[in-house]
Amino acid sequence: MRDRIDQLVDTVSSVVLGKEDVVRLAVACMLARGHLLIEDLPGMGKTTLAHTLAHVFGLEYRRVQFTSDMLPADILGGAVFNQQTSSFVYHPGPVFTQLLLADEINRSTPKTQSALLEAMEEGQVSSEGVTRQLPSPFFVLATQNPTNQFGTFPLPESQLDRFLMKISLGYPDADTEKKLLKHGDTRSDIEELPVCIDSKMLQDIQTACQQVAVSEPVLDYIQRLAQFSRSSEEIVLGLSPRGALALIQAAKAWAYMSGRDFLTPDDVQQVFSSVVEHRLLIRKDLNYQADPIRAILTKVDVLS
Repeated sequence: MRDRIDQLVDTVSSVVLGKEDVVRLAVACMLARGHLLIEDLPGMGKTTLAHTLAHVFGLEYRRVQFTSDMLPADILGGAVFNQQTSSFVYHPGPVFTQLLLADEINRSTPKTQSALLEAMEEGQVSSEGVTRQLPSPFFVLATQNPTNQFGTFPLPESQLDRFLMKISLGYPDADTEKKLLKHGDTRSDIEELPVCIDSKMLQDIQTACQQVAVSEPVLDYIQRLAQFSRSSEEIVLGLSPRGALALIQAAKAWAYMSGRDFLTPDDVQQVFSSVVEHRLLIRKDLNYQADPIRAILTKVDVLS
């Protein structure tokens, strides 16, 4: 199965050039049954990454462009009056899919953003007094522009916490950018890519990831990381117990992708920043010599 995963990562990397480390994190997020938030400047390939992941996993895919005038019903659907039957008929919204790309999610108002909370947490939608189950598997891949850009609304903590990981693509290096400029837009290649892991196989892998063993020393290490984040003077809001569980969830997927059925501290460290960064509130009044998130890993001993 690891060969299939490596093939999938290579296939996605053939479109999203020069970002294999980020691609592996995105794949690990999906194998861990998590939702993914991609924050970056426009034109960095966020939408391309989401579309490519949907294709190689063989998932039904819908894209919603979030805007400031969007309403929750534009995502969830709603009841429409049918004159022929003199009754209201529910019309499902685009959320009823296996992979929903919420493009530029922070350009919508908090009211519209919150429409996804139940879907992301419970895998269901409550509308018109009726609860409707979403397809399985179900993922939200959301993109957002940096919050200092005009026309953005910061995601509230409750919304951020629904995302297992937050990643950023960043600018390509010189060689990759030259290759991209020579080849042209890679989005036209997506439909020609093979389906590497289908929906049934994906769910089997997700179950296998959950069964990765976690030893007591590794649990103690994760707990020390969480406790340090709560006591650090540089951090206003530390890692919650749910955030610590998310760290284990993501690290298990990373361990499985690495061909192991047990967790190591290195697995935790590989996914740490992507899982933790959007869950912590860093003090803004200090001058940091190093990334305060990565610094946690250097200040907390692996062994007690």
